[in-house]
Amino acid sequence: MGQVIAIANQKGGVGKTTTAINLSASLAVLEYRTLLIDADPQANSTSGLGYDPKIIQASIYECIMDDLEPGKVIMETGTPHLFVLPAHIDLVGAEIEMINLPNREKMMRKVIDQVKDNYDFIIIDCSPSLGLITVNALTAADSVIIPVQCEYFALEGLGKLLNTIKIVQTRLNADLDIEGILLTMFDSRLRLSRQVVEEVKTHFQQMVFETIINRNTKLGEAPSFGETIIMHDVNSTGAINYLNLARELLQKYDLTNINEADKYIDIADEN
Repeated sequence: MGQVIAIANQKGGVGKTTTAINLSASLAVLEYRTLLIDADPQANSTSGLGYDPKIIQASIYECIMDDLEPGKVIMETGTPHLFVLPAHIDLVGAEIEMINLPNREKMMRKVIDQVKDNYDFIIIDCSPSLGLITVNALTAADSVIIPVQCEYFALEGLGKLLNTIKIVQTRLNADLDIEGILLTMFDSRLRLSRQVVEEVKTHFQQMVFETIINRNTKLGEAPSFGETIIMHDVNSTGAINYLNLARELLQKYDLTNINEADKYIDIADEN
């Protein structure tokens, strides 16, 4: 049965979709069957994997609102072992349509339960809000990864997100764990970036992933080609960062026998 991990932060521009796409791809290239669910009306995960959301005939919206079987919507990608359940702009209306429905917070879980046994990992790319779709994702997830950018307003809104997670744990999903806080957009040349890393690690300690995602030009280029960073440039710093994140995640679940000394791939230079 697949481990369901939501990638969530109501603050935009923190590397949430970049993480969803490239963590999924990294798990897939390590031969773990992985499904990426695009739960963001902007559909950036869908386009980032090479599909045009405007011509998608069915999406997560139809699965949630029309009970369409997700197996009929899930699509293959250019990466072996990686599949996507796409999004469409229609998803923006789902929150309004769901308001008066019974068990409205558990509709995505119903969708995921139909395919959960088919994958090792299911990654949910949440929208940059704390609305009903994000609550649905957290209710369906086993754990959540919180990307936090290494910039001045890094901790802004993080308390609100953690409070939302606590409410979901109390009322909707007692089994929801915080997988970890992922520091993104790190620039070793900036003292501010180093200060943010130190501050976040001081506040949250063991909750912070050892892997840090560096600011990397190739990571920004890859979506414009409809490619993951591994397809775009496997030797880039961004690719190495996300492969390291995947390996760290696998070690947490005891799914790999990597020695501690070999846990991370060294980054020789910035690309």
